[in-house]
Amino acid sequence: MTTRLQERYNSTVKPALMQEFGYTNPLQVPRLEKIVVNMGVGEAVQDAKKIDAAVGDLTAITGQQPVRRKAKKSIANYGLREGQEIGASVTLRGARMWEFLDRFVSVALPRVRDFRGVSTKSFDGRGNYSLGVKEQLIFPEINYDAIESTHGMDITFVTTAPGDDLAFALLKELGMPFRGNDKTGARA
Repeated sequence: MTTRLQERYNSTVKPALMQEFGYTNPLQVPRLEKIVVNMGVGEAVQDAKKIDAAVGDLTAITGQQPVRRKAKKSIANYGLREGQEIGASVTLRGARMWEFLDRFVSVALPRVRDFRGVSTKSFDGRGNYSLGVKEQLIFPEINYDAIESTHGMDITFVTTAPGDDLAFALLKELGMPFRGNDKTGARA
């Protein structure tokens, strides 16, 4: 099954990147490998039910069951014990990845208040891009009346690009709304 954005990548984005960077082989073109959505729930230390709500929200947003993350070590000042559940994460690949990216770019990001684009300074130097979302309410799958508290999440886009400039070009072609005042694109 191919999604709308995956079809666009194969028909439009890949040929455009081949021409822009002078690739002769289609396999040289960078592609999106996976998307990792991570939600940390610090309040789970006092109330274990908060992690269940976060897992439910993450399941609704991504369409996939998240993995519960546990604390690696104890921190007495926070009342945190080793092995206690404090977060959840999902790794999306294939059709679910493309469908999530399509919904994120076309539906969720425009719902952010005072949205002017995402920063171009969040590349890691190896062609991966990460951004944070302050609340899960921007996703239409979340029922506003059913949530008890808002949770933020980190979203990482892992590409096969060897550098930030190629990853920036790939994500820009896929519709990621980068900020207009950042003229340089990704850092060199």
